[in-house]
Amino acid sequence: MDNLTTVKNYSYSGEKVFEKAQDFLPINGTDYVELYVGNAKQAAHYYKTAFGFQSLAYCGLETGSRDRTSYVLQQGKIRLVLTTPMDPESDISNHIRLHGDGVKVIALWVDDATKSFDETVKRGAKPFMEPKTIEDENGKVVMSGIHTYGETLHIFVERSAYSGLFLPGFVKLESEYNPVATGLEYVDHMVGNVELGGMNKWAKFYEEIMGFANLVTFDDKDISTEYTALMSKVMTNGNGRIKFPINEPAHGKKKSQIEEYLDFYQGPGCQHIAVATNNIVFTISEMRKRGVEFLYVPGSYYDTVGERVGIIEEDMEVLKKLGIMVDRDEEGYLLQIFTKPVEDRPTLFFEIIQRKGAKSFGKGNFKALFESIEAEQERRGTL
Repeated sequence: MDNLTTVKNYSYSGEKVFEKAQDFLPINGTDYVELYVGNAKQAAHYYKTAFGFQSLAYCGLETGSRDRTSYVLQQGKIRLVLTTPMDPESDISNHIRLHGDGVKVIALWVDDATKSFDETVKRGAKPFMEPKTIEDENGKVVMSGIHTYGETLHIFVERSAYSGLFLPGFVKLESEYNPVATGLEYVDHMVGNVELGGMNKWAKFYEEIMGFANLVTFDDKDISTEYTALMSKVMTNGNGRIKFPINEPAHGKKKSQIEEYLDFYQGPGCQHIAVATNNIVFTISEMRKRGVEFLYVPGSYYDTVGERVGIIEEDMEVLKKLGIMVDRDEEGYLLQIFTKPVEDRPTLFFEIIQRKGAKSFGKGNFKALFESIEAEQERRGTL
């Protein structure tokens, strides 16, 4: 595992690892995820309709913001910020022109944004935003930020002295259109795709600069089909609330999903956002009704899955009908499903996951999942 620190008492596939993360950077959870998009108003309508997000907050021309408009949506503990530029020559416009719609900011909720900035920068992080305090009648928030892979940012958010809806500068987002939530609860993990040779570099970044540990490593034997392969290292913070798998392509007969992503995103970036639910059957039933497209799982997958995962609470026929996959580790089992890309470029997509004790990432589903992705690549002519 390239001498990366591993997490105390974590058990995966029979492997026991006992060292723990150097938690000099305590993180309470994911504060928000910000996407730069071409049309935030329309994107907000999509995520409300299809995913069941609820209106929370807004900033734009009406609030004095001249360079951007942002819609903040929430479901469970997930806050999604959709930002569009007002200036065609701005950095936001340039980001969208190059990458299309995609994740720009993975914001982390911390107790001390100044200390978080100082600790990471002194260890080698490239600064993005020095600590600054913003305030309104609801109190104050301290924010700072650093660069990570590609053009992705980590913003540290300290909000213990703030009682407002989201951040100073935002007002309540009023809407008469409020579809029912689909049961999404929190961000389980977020996956970064990096160039060949970049996985170890960024895993080392998360260990040395942010105090994370290597939870598990997958090589090209774990994640491969006849045609394509990738490698991945899952990095986690000390309390396990933040998990960042880092993927890089591996050599194969054809172009892997990681290479396709890098080509169309024009570089490294966030490949998918995994969001958790406590009732995946309800969640996926609702999302399918609302038009969300999911990867196709061949019916033959379910012929042997029962032998592999054993007894589960859910009806396997229902899972088969919905295309939900199942996997088990030493701690329990999980259920998961993956959307198709949520924009026309084959880049960002979502994973919906329900954990029934399992702490792993569905290793037993990798082959079926990758074959489904390859089928989509073949249809696009990019395999």
